[in-house]
Amino acid sequence: MVEYRKSSHAIYDIKYHVIWVTKYRYKILKGEIGLRLRELIRQGCEARGITIVQGSIGRDHVHLLLSCPATLAPSKIVQYLKGRSSHLMQDQFPELKKKYWGQHLWARGYFCATVGTVTEETVRNYIENQELHDKGDNFRIED
Repeated sequence: MVEYRKSSHAIYDIKYHVIWVTKYRYKILKGEIGLRLRELIRQGCEARGITIVQGSIGRDHVHLLLSCPATLAPSKIVQYLKGRSSHLMQDQFPELKKKYWGQHLWARGYFCATVGTVTEETVRNYIENQELHDKGDNFRIED
């Protein structure tokens, strides 16, 4: 059964499957960097009223299934999450600032699809069945 979200003037169920990658596809999203990124994405989503239905951080990419308010455009969601995380991660990890001397942690662009062309369960299974470890968490980090 669909769990609808409500605002003062709307009832909705909007879910986006979003993917973005690191610049040059460098495999840097592991260990402390991956953990911090997950924390920043969780904080950013909570601040905007976005629910992370399922998530995964690979070594060079981020996969998210997000349930979003009707007032937020997907482009603004990704702009906010990528921009904030890039800025804060480079401040906290000097090795990233050195590696990405142009201040751009993420590659340009992103993938986004609504959960409608395929079922939500298909997207959940796709994210869940990537070769990941911590099976109890719905937002995991690859080894």
